[in-house]
Amino acid sequence: MNSQNIELFEQTDLFISGDDGYHTYRIPALVISTKGTVLAFCEGRKYGDSDAGRIDLMLKRSFDGGKTWGNMQLIAADGDMTCGNPCPVVDKSNGTIWLPFCKNLGDGDEELVVQGKAPRTVWITKSTDDGDTWSEPEEITKDVKDHSLTWYATGPGHGIQLENMWIVIPCDHIVGKNYSCSDPLRSHVIYSDDHGVNWKIGGVVVGDGMNECAVVETVNALYINCRNHNGDNKRAYAWSYDNGKSFSECLLDETLIEPVCQGSLVRFTCGGHYDKNRILFSNPASTNREKMTVRVSYDECRTWLVSRVLNNGPSAYSDLAIAPDMTICCLYERGGKHPYEKLTLARFNIEWLSSGKDYLSSV
Repeated sequence: MNSQNIELFEQTDLFISGDDGYHTYRIPALVISTKGTVLAFCEGRKYGDSDAGRIDLMLKRSFDGGKTWGNMQLIAADGDMTCGNPCPVVDKSNGTIWLPFCKNLGDGDEELVVQGKAPRTVWITKSTDDGDTWSEPEEITKDVKDHSLTWYATGPGHGIQLENMWIVIPCDHIVGKNYSCSDPLRSHVIYSDDHGVNWKIGGVVVGDGMNECAVVETVNALYINCRNHNGDNKRAYAWSYDNGKSFSECLLDETLIEPVCQGSLVRFTCGGHYDKNRILFSNPASTNREKMTVRVSYDECRTWLVSRVLNNGPSAYSDLAIAPDMTICCLYERGGKHPYEKLTLARFNIEWLSSGKDYLSSV
């Protein structure tokens, strides 16, 4: 047994709707820098809880593994436009933190802008000083969005860097001219194979009805897990064997129940450093937006045999990250009456998650 086999579970409310001049905070994204700084991103929705309108990208940072937090920072804003769907990723080779996101830009039809259905453009900013300052956002729409696509979203959640150093960002889109969920919904990825200098369109998951997604690199493939709009209340998933340039047809995971909502993936341990491989998944494991649950897979996302509920009440979007001391962090939406009252950072270890049945052991 590990002599430090003590269960840890702590929670801190990071963004509380109504505070600091914003009506609602939503859409969490979480990464850990190469220096160990925890960066918690979200959307600050200025005047209401709508997916459209004045939405800014916000950030809080922690320098002690998520125990205490600094003041809120404004990362991206564009007047009354929407700056949303943050999907940060850390380049481990140089410490650069990339932040792809989307804007709603009007095409002359103000009603489409109000409804959040105006054509979406894709942007990126970066920080080379651990999130203290950020570059002026640059538009990359022409590089990553085909002309046939209308709705487009990066993430939300975090991107990943593969073993070959490619950076991969999970995304989704709508094909067609109606800006409607009646048009084909599809999950895809974008990637950079040159440390963020250039961005390209990657593979599209085979199958309609999927949108917001998360990715993780397994021992021999890239695994993508998708929100499913086909009425099954189960998450969909697919595989890529060429680093995300193409994906297989979607299948349904009978274990991963969902209320049609976003979910998150992160690798916790690799067999080369620890006694076993572990990948974590989080989502509201219900047919309603409630019961925020984190699961563990010991066989590279094929089964999910261990799980524990973080919050039984209203819960929605989440994002997972692993602190340098191997504490698991989950930034998620929760509340008493509805799930958009606050964004909470949960810190816990594998002992708590497994109810004492699992613990870390180095090789």
